[in-house]
Amino acid sequence: MVTHVWPPQELIRLVSDGGKIEAKARRIADIEHETDVITHRCVEALHKTFITPIDRDSIHRLITRMDDIMDYVEAAAERIALYELTVMTQDVRDLADVLHRAAVQVEQACKQLRDLKNPDKLLALTIDINRLENEGDAILRRAVARLFREEKDPILVIKWKEIYENLEMATDRCEDVANIIEGVVLEHS
Repeated sequence: MVTHVWPPQELIRLVSDGGKIEAKARRIADIEHETDVITHRCVEALHKTFITPIDRDSIHRLITRMDDIMDYVEAAAERIALYELTVMTQDVRDLADVLHRAAVQVEQACKQLRDLKNPDKLLALTIDINRLENEGDAILRRAVARLFREEKDPILVIKWKEIYENLEMATDRCEDVANIIEGVVLEHS
């Protein structure tokens, strides 16, 4: 069984250099498959639970959006391996970094959901996740503009653009999680 490591953390390792790409991408895929199992178990438990501490729909949306984060991380890692990209760009490192920071905040916010007695702390985390998603958007825009301006190989443009977009979509899902958590906090205050 895979240890509890967010794929964004493993993604940082993948994009830090061009070494052992396939092994690192496989590690991310293994973690993503474990999260699929966890997601399935959570949804199954949700359907068997009569009373839930927060709205059943909110729980389901949280579970599925967190699974989506994993899916996009795996998609980006898989493409880096499939496209045999061994020279990492600063833009992919920047996107992985912002995603990692957002994922850490998501993890902290989810832990804080156990105790809704400190809504200000939870809301501060959701605001920071939204800020990080905006940072990801800005990095994506600059990265794509740089690709079209500087990269002469159109195939490389297509490859990197797809990878960048997958990473940015993962940060979007982090924002979705933050928005759901914010809604839960506001409903319970």
